[in-house]
Amino acid sequence: MSTFSIFLILIVIVAFLLVVVIMVQNPKGGGLSSSFGGGGTQQLGGVKKTSDFLDKSTWTLATILIALILLSNVAIPGSGGTSESKALDEDSTTTQPLPATTPADEPAELNTPANDSAQ
Repeated sequence: MSTFSIFLILIVIVAFLLVVVIMVQNPKGGGLSSSFGGGGTQQLGGVKKTSDFLDKSTWTLATILIALILLSNVAIPGSGGTSESKALDEDSTTTQPLPATTPADEPAELNTPANDSAQ
């Protein structure tokens, strides 16, 4: 298994966990913490800390996801930094001369109605 595959699997797992944590939260503060005893300031059994845990886990998972994505760039196959642009390569900047067309290649005179009436 390549390093990139390991990074890819970790990214998918962290992204799934991030989706689950975000879906558990409620934007109005009602989510998981309100289902255990209301949204008041006096919470029973420390349920108030559930929203703090979800908030911190969201930020932590998002940071881990960004770090994994940035680190996976190093492990992408063929991205060792050795690929050079062909446009900037000195050998490819030399241009081959195009075959020149000379007037001898073109027909000498065209017989058009305008040319016939002028004679």
